Amino acid sequence: MRIFGKTLGERIKSIDPIIFIFSTILSAISILTIFGSVENFGRSKLVMQIAMTIAGMIAVFIIANLDYRFFVDRFYIILFALSVILLGITLIFGISGQTMETGNKSWLTIPFIGISIQPSEFVKIAFLCTFSKHIDMIKDKLNHPLSLLGLLVHAGAIVGLILLSGDLGVALVYFGIILFMLYCAGVSGWYFLGGGILVAVCVPFLWDLLKPYQQQRIIYGFSPEGGPADIVRQPLMSLEAISRGGMFGRGLFSGGVYEDLAASHTDFIFATVCEKFGFVGGFVVVACLVVLVLRLIWLALKCRDTVGKLICAGISAVIIFQTVENLWMCIAKVPVIGITLPFMSAGGSSVLALYIMIGLAHSVAAKEKKFYFSQQL
Repeated sequence: MRIFGKTLGERIKSIDPIIFIFSTILSAISILTIFGSVENFGRSKLVMQIAMTIAGMIAVFIIANLDYRFFVDRFYIILFALSVILLGITLIFGISGQTMETGNKSWLTIPFIGISIQPSEFVKIAFLCTFSKHIDMIKDKLNHPLSLLGLLVHAGAIVGLILLSGDLGVALVYFGIILFMLYCAGVSGWYFLGGGILVAVCVPFLWDLLKPYQQQRIIYGFSPEGGPADIVRQPLMSLEAISRGGMFGRGLFSGGVYEDLAASHTDFIFATVCEKFGFVGGFVVVACLVVLVLRLIWLALKCRDTVGKLICAGISAVIIFQTVENLWMCIAKVPVIGITLPFMSAGGSSVLALYIMIGLAHSVAAKEKKFYFSQQL
């Protein structure tokens, strides 16, 4: 059976088996967890998770068989412009949180369809492509101050709009992506040292600009015991849910603390998994995420092409920083800022965007595999 000039087998060979297997395991655990809690979460959450996982896998198959360089080289300016426009539209017309589960003005309702999406999740895909291309274009003079200034303007336009929407959690992920990609590109350590000193100097002044309730959220976010109930309730309930799961959990269809935990299907899905499947379930989730990150970093190290290398590094950064932020939040070690756990949290935008990113990684892997095969011949 031939599909657009290639057999189905040749198309399937474009899929990296390790990335595919472990991302599928994570999605399967997510769907199983939501299925076991469908009376609490609602059937619509289950249907959406299944639908977006299937759509994501189809997207992976399509993107893996495309040449990522063809699109990045020709459309990087358009991708950047569309990203700025989309975030700008969200800032103006986005949902403020009164009808959503978040207070951030970061959701946009698609006209005539009525479906709400989180544009910043899809902008990550464009940002990985455009930022990688930008670095590739100036790689011979990367450490020149003007080159770095241009990169900071590029990144600042995107992160600034996200910060204006009030989505600090997503903005922190972008910061992590930017720093990791710059490090992988070879930016001098002196710039990182200087940036760290600048941040340290500015922190006391920024702290004074915060309102008292914002300061409380930060203070008790790192040490919730004894804090105000409205601030510490979520992280402490999450911690209780995790501990009640024990080694093997309370069972797929069991009730528990997660039923009263706000966002237990999104930001605190890890607590739900641990209460249902115990330490073993939580360990499997973390192990799968670690394997994915290691595979993406391995691809980045092996990739000859700068754009492909940085795309893989950027995707690994997305998974690393979202996972670290989310898990620390679930065990009450950092303030609750609202961030999804990759492939696990219920949410169409997050799941579909991640699969599209993974599709790019498959495309990079396929291109490298083709190169090494041609070299052997």
